[in-house]
Amino acid sequence: MLRAAFSWIVPPTVQGSPVLLTVVACAGIGTGVLFLVSLIAYCRRRTSQYQLISTAVGMLVVRSLVGAGTVLGIVSMPVHHFVEHSLDFLIAAMVLYAVYAHAPGTFTNSVTED
Repeated sequence: MLRAAFSWIVPPTVQGSPVLLTVVACAGIGTGVLFLVSLIAYCRRRTSQYQLISTAVGMLVVRSLVGAGTVLGIVSMPVHHFVEHSLDFLIAAMVLYAVYAHAPGTFTNSVTED
């Protein structure tokens, strides 16, 4: 029922959808700006933590490009899912590693102090 209610906005297929392409374009512009900000932060600090965060944000830009390619019919849906979910995992792993590896103290100290 929900699909029928919104079928006039979003067509049932992904390929060629102007609404989805607009959303992906907005996401691409937003992540592109964030990527530039993260690169500036990395250039100022020059630490591996900032490099990891900048790389993770850069992967968000790649996700937007893959999404646009899917909507335009350049990237097939199986490739889209494989690439995007792989990037999701890598982004989360990089951010968590950047936080964990550069956090003050150790995990065992914080557990025993409680």
